[in-house]
Amino acid sequence: MFPWKDDNPTTRMPVVTLLLIAVNVIVYFLVQPIEVSAGTDFIFETAAIPEEIVSGEPLSEAEFCAVVQPEQISALGMPNALCDAPSVTTAAFPEKNVWLASVYSMFLHGGLLHLGGNMLFLWVFGNNIEDHFGPIRYLIFYLIAGIVATVAHVAGDLDSIIPVVGASGAVAGVMGAYAVWFPWARIRTLVIIIPANIKAWIVLLFWFASQFFISPSDGVAWLAHVGGFVFGLVIGAIVRSNDGFRDRLWQHKYRTLNPGVPWDPRFGGREQVADGQTPSWHPSP
Repeated sequence: MFPWKDDNPTTRMPVVTLLLIAVNVIVYFLVQPIEVSAGTDFIFETAAIPEEIVSGEPLSEAEFCAVVQPEQISALGMPNALCDAPSVTTAAFPEKNVWLASVYSMFLHGGLLHLGGNMLFLWVFGNNIEDHFGPIRYLIFYLIAGIVATVAHVAGDLDSIIPVVGASGAVAGVMGAYAVWFPWARIRTLVIIIPANIKAWIVLLFWFASQFFISPSDGVAWLAHVGGFVFGLVIGAIVRSNDGFRDRLWQHKYRTLNPGVPWDPRFGGREQVADGQTPSWHPSP
């Protein structure tokens, strides 16, 4: 399944979602190095690495040399003999902040398909979550989802010295909240090559289940996807079911459902309007 649009109108321009997409694109094309060797240097110096998060310290020269190919060492501007006798105590990148790396990783990507897929899913599902949360709370939710996703990945491989990059975990958190708030929203999806309108819960359940069939050799941080999605499900369920949380976390127009009107599983909690008035959202029939 390949979703490209949802039939779920919003009441405001999704400024934060657009900014997140713009930042990810700018980082990929203007900040991440194009050259493979320089890119390796940049990723190890910038991205989150499970072993670093567990130890609280950057990788040693010995750990770095265990991953990087010998021919890349000189291309990285490091001494040619570095990996002949690498130190187990000297950090390869001593200035690296291993905690901030968990945030930086959300804006780094391994290729155009990686970037494009994440940004498409963020656009399809993120605008409605932002519309309900509001820009600031949405941004906080997005970043926390990404950090939770990184923690889930680290928990599954504590000793890994391979960097983890991508917005997938944070985007998965957005998708999890969407699955709870708008399970019946229609998602325009390509099924193989056939376009179809499919309910959101089916699309998202299919995506979630597919994570458990990813081969370890694919190099995909599927546990990060699962962790982010579950985080979104939990937060979404708490907000949906609790008036107090909804009053604190949602935009004012969505906070209290019309008396006697049940939750709309297609469009979520919509703004209240007086009898005879038209709401600012206009769903398709």
